Amino acid sequence: MKQIKGLYKISRPMSTLSGALAVVLGGYVAGTGEWLNIFLATLATLLISAAANAWNDYMDIEIDKINQPQRPLPSGMVSPRAVLIFAVLAASLSLIIAAMISTAAFVIAFCSTFMLLIYSWRLKSTVLLGNATVAFISALSAVFGGVAAGNVIPSLWLAAIIFTAIMGREVLKTMADYEGDLRQKCRTISTVWGRRPARVVFFVLAGITLGMMMLPYLFRVYKPVYAYIVVLGVYPVIVYILVKVNRNRTGAQLERLSQLMKYDFLIWFVAVLLGAQVW
Repeated sequence: MKQIKGLYKISRPMSTLSGALAVVLGGYVAGTGEWLNIFLATLATLLISAAANAWNDYMDIEIDKINQPQRPLPSGMVSPRAVLIFAVLAASLSLIIAAMISTAAFVIAFCSTFMLLIYSWRLKSTVLLGNATVAFISALSAVFGGVAAGNVIPSLWLAAIIFTAIMGREVLKTMADYEGDLRQKCRTISTVWGRRPARVVFFVLAGITLGMMMLPYLFRVYKPVYAYIVVLGVYPVIVYILVKVNRNRTGAQLERLSQLMKYDFLIWFVAVLLGAQVW
C-alpha cells in the first residue's frame, strides 16, 4: 500500500492536469465532435506525463534530496525499481492507446515520450534547451488534441501561447531550484548565467506571453468574452508574479509563484472554452 501511494504521488496527477486540459482544448477548438478520440488522447497524455514524472524523479534522486526531500523517492516511500517499472508500463500503455487513434497520434505520443526521456537523461542540465523541450512538448499537447479530433489548424494558436507561457515558467523554476542545482552542478540558465539574467529572461517571456494571449482576439479568431477573461482574470495574476519575482525571494517562495502561474493557466483555459468559435 505504501508503494502504491508513493507511485501515485510520483505520477503527480495534479501536475499532469494542465497537459490533459491542453489536449481537450486542442480537440475542442477543432470543432469536429470526435470526443472518443479526444478522450483517448487525453488518457494517453496523462500516462505519458506520469511516466515522464516517474522517470524524471528516478534520475533526480540525489538532487531531490536537497530540493525536494519530501518526495517519494528521497523519502524512501517507494523504491527506485518500482518507479522504473511504473514508468515503462505507463509509457507503453500510452503508445498503445495513441495507436488506436491514428498513425499521426502514435507518432506524436512516441516523440513526446522519447523527448521527455532524453530531457531527464541529458537535456535537463542544459541552458534553456531543456526548458525549451518541456515547453515544446507542452505545446504539442494541444496539437495532439487537434490531431485526435481530425482538425489540427485551430490548435496551433493554443500551441504558440502554451510554448511561451511554459518556457517562462520553466525559467522561473530554475530560479526556485537554484541552490540544489548549484550543489549538484546542474547547468541551468540560473546556475550558468546567474539569477539576475534568468529573471530578465523570465520577464521577457512573460511579457511575450501576455501579448500572444491577446492575438486570437485581435485576429478575430476568438470572441470578445475571451479578451475580457484574459484581461480581468489572467493578466492580474501574471503581473502580480512579475512584481513578486525579485532577488530577495527564497527558493520556496519562487516555487509558490511558479505554482500560482500554473493555476493561472486554468483561467486561460476557461477563456478559450468560452471564447473559441467552434460552431
